[in-house]
Amino acid sequence: MKPSLSSLAKRLLPCVAVAALSLPAYANDAATLIDKAMTGKHRSDANKARDKYRHPKETLLFFGLEPGMTVVEISPSRGWYTEILAPVMKDKGEYYAAVPAITEKSPDFAKKNDADYRAMLAGAPDLFGKAKLFSMAPPAIQVAPAGAADMVLTFRNVHNWAKAGTADAMFKGFHDALKPGGTLGVVEHRAKPGTEFQKQIDSGYMTEAYVIETAQKAGFKLENKSEINANPRDTKDYPGGVWTLPPNLREVAEADKPRFLAIGESDRMTLKFVKP
Repeated sequence: MKPSLSSLAKRLLPCVAVAALSLPAYANDAATLIDKAMTGKHRSDANKARDKYRHPKETLLFFGLEPGMTVVEISPSRGWYTEILAPVMKDKGEYYAAVPAITEKSPDFAKKNDADYRAMLAGAPDLFGKAKLFSMAPPAIQVAPAGAADMVLTFRNVHNWAKAGTADAMFKGFHDALKPGGTLGVVEHRAKPGTEFQKQIDSGYMTEAYVIETAQKAGFKLENKSEINANPRDTKDYPGGVWTLPPNLREVAEADKPRFLAIGESDRMTLKFVKP
């Protein structure tokens, strides 16, 4: 006689319980850790208000972030994404912040950004104490120890490198830092296809074609793209370029701010590359 389903269930219950105990704790799941970091008291209300435009959870999960990885964030500026990434990686992974090298000749805003960022890290050692800073100095850009990273991430930086003429060196540095099979995640302001290069530089919006070509030149393969950070309300035709939109609202008259706040932050490409 075949055993009944109920008797099978009774026999299997102890095994199921043991199996459940052997699973990783749910707190180690990337989505859970990202949620915890996003809602943490260490983040200001102003930074949390950007979540609806920047979709950090969806973006990081699209790139394939896992807690045990070694992750490098490129040019974190004042640390908007660091506040999420570093706490996620602190227990079972490694977080590197690749920051521009600061010298006496660096502009004042760069010196202030660097000082503010380091102060943020020092101010919360329980969250950021394990973060490792890596200084990037041209012409040969190194963003982490060679072959050490599982993932390199850059958010809204490519236009700066294109303007400075360092984009090729930057992407080569990303490639050198990654393990074979590692991921490069890029979020960047998106220009209309066919926008001429100088207009991209002047406006801060880059074409997907430019970013993909630059990455491929460095040895990357485009694996996937997402519309997570798309914004169809962004017309991309402002005299002040992308900086007209929030959070900058550069040179926007007080009376015009509601119009640009209603548009929100820029339309952005979200591209996932892999190092073969």
